[in-house]
Order: sequence, then structure tokens, then C-alpha cells
Amino acid sequence: MLDLEVVPERSLGNEQWEFTLGMPLAQAVAILQKHCRIIKNVQVLYSEQSPLSHDLILNLTQDGIKLLFDAFNQRLKVIEVYDLTKVKLKYCGVHFNSQAIAPTIEQIDQSFGATHPGVYNSAEQLFHLNFRGLSFSFQLDSWTETPKYEPNFAHGLASLQIPHGATVKRMYIYNGNSLQDTKAPLMPLSCFLGNVYAENVDVLRDGTGPSGLRLRLLTAGCGPGVLADAKMRVFERCVYFGDSCQDVLSTLGSPHKVFYKSEDKMKIHSPSPHKQVPSKCNDYFFNYFTLGVDILFDANTHKVKKFVLHTNYPGHYNFNIYHRCEFKIPLVIKRDSADSQTETCTTYSKWDSIQDLLGHPVEKPVVLHRSSSPNNTNPFGSTFCFGLQRMIFEVMQNNHIASVTLYGPTRPSSQLRTSDLPHLSTQERCGKEILSTLHHGAWNC
Repeated sequence: MLDLEVVPERSLGNEQWEFTLGMPLAQAVAILQKHCRIIKNVQVLYSEQSPLSHDLILNLTQDGIKLLFDAFNQRLKVIEVYDLTKVKLKYCGVHFNSQAIAPTIEQIDQSFGATHPGVYNSAEQLFHLNFRGLSFSFQLDSWTETPKYEPNFAHGLASLQIPHGATVKRMYIYNGNSLQDTKAPLMPLSCFLGNVYAENVDVLRDGTGPSGLRLRLLTAGCGPGVLADAKMRVFERCVYFGDSCQDVLSTLGSPHKVFYKSEDKMKIHSPSPHKQVPSKCNDYFFNYFTLGVDILFDANTHKVKKFVLHTNYPGHYNFNIYHRCEFKIPLVIKRDSADSQTETCTTYSKWDSIQDLLGHPVEKPVVLHRSSSPNNTNPFGSTFCFGLQRMIFEVMQNNHIASVTLYGPTRPSSQLRTSDLPHLSTQERCGKEILSTLHHGAWNC
């Protein structure tokens, strides 16, 4: 049985690990994976068709704990303990819930002190005793005597005299004064762990298409225990197509992973002389997981040739490998009877709305099954890849965008060029770009 310390408006944890409000989803999952022999039977709950309509939940069924993450920013918003019989809880080092101590109203009052009168929620049929950043719920049908409820108590404040011996049904840890109005706080400094995160990413473009990325970055010191730089720093950096490997390293720092491509899945479409010629060197990716960005470099020139932006939606094959990239992409919309207009596509745009903006259907997609990955089973089904304005949008079956690949203008190289493929349709050329992009290390984890 877990023995955990409760810190109102902040966290739930022990000496080895801590679930902290504002923590990114990936860090919470990393804790669960590291301590999988102690914390078992974890469920991931989300809405398959409307992933932005409901919180993303990690349900620790063996321990009676739910971690609720904001559907948009994917940071920890609420910690709920829904079965207090499965866990020991203490506050300031003193237990208020254990096998020997029942979490009665008297025990809560002794441990946490006085607060406002209890408030009745008729929809849930629960009475809530609220502290700042902490709430306890008592269920009416578990009481042996009828509570004295006065809805029009002094100054309009609903009050409740909770009977002696009433025990806590649920406990919530959250940010602020109201559980109903709470929002996930900013990422705590303790969660940066020396990493750099992207607050947002703007796609830059010129007259022909995307030209690079402008990233607004967040960092906080060098790691845990560092007091000399205990504040968040915000700064902007830009990377462009054609930047050298050294340029990117000096701009964004070292990647979390480097992966060298090993094969070209579209070699079958190349002219005969090229089919049997092995590649002497391979393009390689810089994988920046906390930015939600991959950068592909040309093997010969060592310059940027593609960017990949990841949205990290649940239900996608690569879920939880990357942090969500909060991108904004300007799309040029050409109308027959008017000048070109610019509309913005974001991480939360749906593909059908983009097609509505275009005013015409996009060509048929390339279907991506990911059957070539080392793990040949994909329980999430196929995705669909659409080419548009030197970009490839990977779209899930619920119409949300899973990733966007940006590629620069075609340049002569020792590898196969688009001009070498006059017999390929636009869709097939799009397919070549897709497949040559998707086979990299992070996506094969």
C-alpha cells in the first residue's frame, strides 16, 4: 500500500517520487514506468472521437488514484483519490488516513484545521469540505444520521453540520480556491530537469512555402537542486531550411536523440539505374522530444531539409513520445474572385475545417499503416497523409492532425529528385515525401 504525503495546491508523493500539479503528462508516465513494480494496473482514459472535450486521465486502479490532465496543454490539473481504503495519506508528516486511522470529519478537522462550512452538490449528491487547493467529499447515503443542511444560512452561504463519524469518500488536490474553476498551473521549476520546452512554434513562410520555425522557448536552470537560477527564462530562437547542423546545435542545443535513416521505402519508384545503387551515407534526424519537433538533415550537405511537428494526441501510434507542439501555420488560401488570403492552422485545427477554408477538396490521401515498424501491431489503426503547400498533414481518423511535415524547396542531390519521377502523380510524390520522413528512430520507439 502506498504511503503518500499530501501537499495542498501542489502535489501527492513520497521520498522517491511526486505527482506535481502542472507536471507534463510524459513525466507522470515516466514515474509510473520507473516504479511499475509498486504502482500497477494503470489505465489511460480519453475520448477517442473528441480528445479535447474531456480531460486525459491516468487511473491507478490498484491505488485508487486518478491523475487528470488538461486536454489542451497536457499538464496535470487535478489529483483525485477516489478510494481511500487503498492508500495511506499524511499531512505534514502525520497520517490522517491509514489502516489504523479512519478519515473522519473529526480527523480532517484535527489535521487541517477549520475552514468554511461544507457545501452540498445536488448533482453529485456529495457534500464538499473545501480548503485552498484541497477538497474532501462526503457521501450522504453512507451516513447513519441525517445531516442538518441549511441552504439559506447567514449571508447566503450554504452550510452543513456534518454528523460525527462521517468519513471521506474522495479527496482532490488542485490549484486555487475552486475545484470547478481550476486550471492546470504553469509547469513548476522542479519539472524542467534541465530541459528546454516550447511554449509555441510559429511556422515562417516565404512566397513559395515554409521557410523555417520561430520557437518561443522556456527553461529554468540546469536541473534539480539548483538554486542559483531558480526562475523561468523565456527566449526566442529561429531555425531555417538550409541551416547547418552546427547552426541548429547552437540555436536549440543537443537533441534528445539522433537517428540515421537506413532505407528508402520508395526506391521501387526510381529509374532502373538507381535501384541497385546502395546509399553511401544516410540522412539523419535530430529528435527534440520536449519541443515536439524533429529536424531532418541531408547526409551530404548536413543542412536542414525537413521539420516534423507533433501534436501528441491520445489514440495515435506515437502518443507520449513527444510533448505537444503548439504550432501555428499560415495557409495561403486562393479564391477565384479575390486576392489570396492567409488563414492560420493550429495544433487544434481539424482537417475538415482546413478543407473548408481551402474551398475545394484536397487530393486523395496516402494511407499510412505503420506496418514497417519493429512492433508490427498497431492497435490505433491507419492515418491519412495529405500534401498541401510543401507540407504533409498526417490526419487521424477523428479528423485531428497527428503531425505536420514541412519540407524545403527541391534541390539537386545525389538522391532521387522529384524531377526524376515524371511518371508519378502528385499523390505518389506526396507518398515519397511521407515515407522518406516517417522512418526515423523516434517514430519507431
